[in-house]
Amino acid sequence: MADTQAKFLRGNLFCHVSVMSLTASVGLMAIFFVDFVDMIFIAMLGKAELAAAVGYAGAILFFTTSFGIGMAISAGALVARALGAGDRALAKDRATNALIYGVVFGTLFAGVVWVWLAELVALMGASDETAALAVHYLQIIVPSLPFLIIGMVGGAILRAHGDARRAMYATLYGGTLNAVLDPILIFGLDMELTGAAVASVAARVAIAATSLLPILKHYSGLTRPNMRGLARDFPPVLAIAAPAILTQMATPIGQAYVTRAMAEFGELAVAGMAIVGRLTPLAFGVIFAMSGAVGPIIGQNYGAGNNDRVRGGFHAGLVFTALVVGMISVLLFVLRAPIADLFTATGLTRDLVYLFCGPLALLFFFNGMLFVSNAAFNNLGRPFYSTWVNWWRHTLGTVPLVMLCAALFGAPGVLIGQALGGVIFGLLAFVLARRVMAQRVPLDDTGPFQRQARLLQIFNLRR
Repeated sequence: MADTQAKFLRGNLFCHVSVMSLTASVGLMAIFFVDFVDMIFIAMLGKAELAAAVGYAGAILFFTTSFGIGMAISAGALVARALGAGDRALAKDRATNALIYGVVFGTLFAGVVWVWLAELVALMGASDETAALAVHYLQIIVPSLPFLIIGMVGGAILRAHGDARRAMYATLYGGTLNAVLDPILIFGLDMELTGAAVASVAARVAIAATSLLPILKHYSGLTRPNMRGLARDFPPVLAIAAPAILTQMATPIGQAYVTRAMAEFGELAVAGMAIVGRLTPLAFGVIFAMSGAVGPIIGQNYGAGNNDRVRGGFHAGLVFTALVVGMISVLLFVLRAPIADLFTATGLTRDLVYLFCGPLALLFFFNGMLFVSNAAFNNLGRPFYSTWVNWWRHTLGTVPLVMLCAALFGAPGVLIGQALGGVIFGLLAFVLARRVMAQRVPLDDTGPFQRQARLLQIFNLRR
């Protein structure tokens, strides 16, 4: 019998989506705002190679962050399901074990990326001093990935409990610390790019600490880990985390191709793309928060067997996305000149900023549609659907369209081709999500890893 205390089993779904998205986005936007300000500070240094280096580094950081996002999706979905089914002890166990797996695998992943940084930067088209600056910047930030994963998984656990406010505070504290340290380190201590990197590391540590504290204080903390519990939860954690990580990694890999394509048009083009890359999550932070916001709502109602509310939560997410994208797009169009002036953008760089603040901003609705659909797939026992849709979107939906549009329109065509891919695969994800919700998907935490689960059970019994 479902636990009536699970927050999202009752109440207005649109209100739940709005509150969860807005509170989650405040913290995210604090971090995105700091990245945005970083870019302004770096532009103020008057060195084009620094702005380009941040653009190249951003694509690789997106790649590493995707690992943390995948682990957070897994933790949030499993905890929300357990809460919806009324099993709070299981929810606590899975929160603990998801955190442990996130830190262990995240550390290994960060180590591999750190070793291959020079090669990864070169793959995206960076060379000479710009490549050296990008590698230096990444060498400082990449080792802090485990702290970022703790913060992301901790925030997902809080949101699964319906506590979007405290999850918001964690990222807000991190963003504030970063904003305070940036001018001190970049200008006050004359550390330039190194200062920006050190400030980002400090912010990640702060986010990790402030996301764990509320779990320990308000939700009975974490359980003492043991090998039996870790073995039991490995299949369900992996069943969602593996496809979710693969899903998230499609985006930075597609972005890496876009960066390389833009590099063909020179450093001014890469600098313009870097500005758009920082502006996009700041402008649409609410939409980026949709997967984490809608996921617990769908997950709790799925765990409780409330199929009508599962569909209602999905559609409320789409309505909310349309309203936000419409309002933000109008605001960006009105402010396009002041935004470009902030970065002293001229020529091709300014053209790319204007393009984003015009028609491309409106097309972001289809990215939001994809985010909401991915939340449905991950919480309805079909995580590999989001994997395939995202990979198609960032390969078939990116490479040929970017090549074609770049040949027709030059550097602006790179952004146009990327946006058109979002339209096509946003619609495809929507149709597929509707089909999944039309079926009564059985609650199955292990999915394709059922065989491993049975083997682990046998292993434990023999022990």
